[in-house]
Amino acid sequence: MTTAAAGSPRTYQVRTYGCQMNVHDSERISGLLEQAGYVRAAEADEQPDVVVFNTCAVRENADNRLYGNLGHLRPVKDKHPGMQIAVGGCLAQKDRGDIVRKAPWVDVVFGTHNIGSLPVLLERARHNTAAEVEILESLDVFPSTLPTRRESTYAGWVSISVGCNNTCTFCIVPSLRGKEKDRRPGDILSEVRALVDEGVLEVTLLGQNVNSYGVEFGDRYAFGKLLRACGDIEGLERVRFTSPHPKDFTDDVIAAMAETPNVCHSLHMPLQSGSDEVLRAMRRSYRSEKYLGIIEKVRAAMPDAAITTDIIVGFPGETDADFEKTLDVVREARFSSAFTFQYSKRPGTPAATMDGQLPKQVVQERYERLIATVEEITWAENRKLVGETVEVLVAVGEGRKDERTGRLSGRARDGRLVHFDAGSLAGQIRPGDIVHTTVTYAAPHHLNADGEPLSHRRTRAGDAAEAGRAPRTPGVLLGLPTIGAPAAVPAPTGGCAAR
Repeated sequence: MTTAAAGSPRTYQVRTYGCQMNVHDSERISGLLEQAGYVRAAEADEQPDVVVFNTCAVRENADNRLYGNLGHLRPVKDKHPGMQIAVGGCLAQKDRGDIVRKAPWVDVVFGTHNIGSLPVLLERARHNTAAEVEILESLDVFPSTLPTRRESTYAGWVSISVGCNNTCTFCIVPSLRGKEKDRRPGDILSEVRALVDEGVLEVTLLGQNVNSYGVEFGDRYAFGKLLRACGDIEGLERVRFTSPHPKDFTDDVIAAMAETPNVCHSLHMPLQSGSDEVLRAMRRSYRSEKYLGIIEKVRAAMPDAAITTDIIVGFPGETDADFEKTLDVVREARFSSAFTFQYSKRPGTPAATMDGQLPKQVVQERYERLIATVEEITWAENRKLVGETVEVLVAVGEGRKDERTGRLSGRARDGRLVHFDAGSLAGQIRPGDIVHTTVTYAAPHHLNADGEPLSHRRTRAGDAAEAGRAPRTPGVLLGLPTIGAPAAVPAPTGGCAAR
């Protein structure tokens, strides 16, 4: 017995935790399932036929979050025979068969290296009425060759590499994602062109360490070349990338950013700590002077550049003096935003067994001081933009208060979040359209523009959003089964069918 009505396709829902890599992997999971015959469940549907958890293992509470959600689903599944639950992503790669041992109502566990196996595993588990656990130790098929159901009509993720060759002592990612594996430039650019052909205006190049791209085929200038090649793609208006590593950041990449008109002057470059002693313990192969030197070069080439970062507070052995050095770097770097984290012990990482693990209250106090310092700086930097005109790519879901305030939201070219009043253009501006507007107010995390927009440009991305059409990039499904009712056979025609 299945939860889907006889003859109707099975429905699915993907729940995503973690980084941009996971978000993009979830787009691939959706593409795979839809190509295999599943249909996305409505958001309000509390009992889809298949629920897929795409998990993260970076933070300490990842395990609790997953098992808590699995526990909530157990009674739902008990009431709906045929419902299936799958767990993939980094936590699945780490915990493997332990997931089924702890939550025996899970049907499928798959890892970061074999996303493409999910439809087969679901069908096998359904046929055998037994859990299927398949974890590969290395990449089977480069994920970008898989079909993808894009979530946005105007912006798309494009993976240029997977895995990481670094050995940061706090990070579990290399053991879960494997060594860096680079895509060929031609394959990347073909995917970018395919997205642009469907109306996408902005792409973000993704990698655990994007600026080491080319290490696999021995070209240390490959990333700069890739940025410049993106500049030759007609219709591509914005190019971003995340995340680079300071040790691999070259002057050539800075030049490529400055010289290529569609590469946005925004840079997310993780700092992690401003203390050289802590950076050494983290096995981060740069020091604060080099980090600040990169920022100085970026701002010399692009004075308008917005620089964001990641910072960890409370790493084992961090002293008050070490923490003060982090605050000093934050003040000098003048970040436009920062993702701040309290150190989280992850079993299997060298840092988990280091001496000097700090008490929670010490870490919390430093964390609060860091946030206060960051917000003081980001607010001051944002206030400099009051009265300036910004180009906004209109987005969906960026402004949680938009419905109440009557504003729309989007991202400026430098990545800042802008909430704006549509004025007399209300009802005409669509997600994916481009608006120019003047900043009237600044907060630490966003800008407001409450005057009449200066201009509005309708785009193909906006057309797609209005039509409810999401970009899909095809892949090759090698023998994967389809689910649900077979596609209808088209009626014969006297000539070529219209397409």
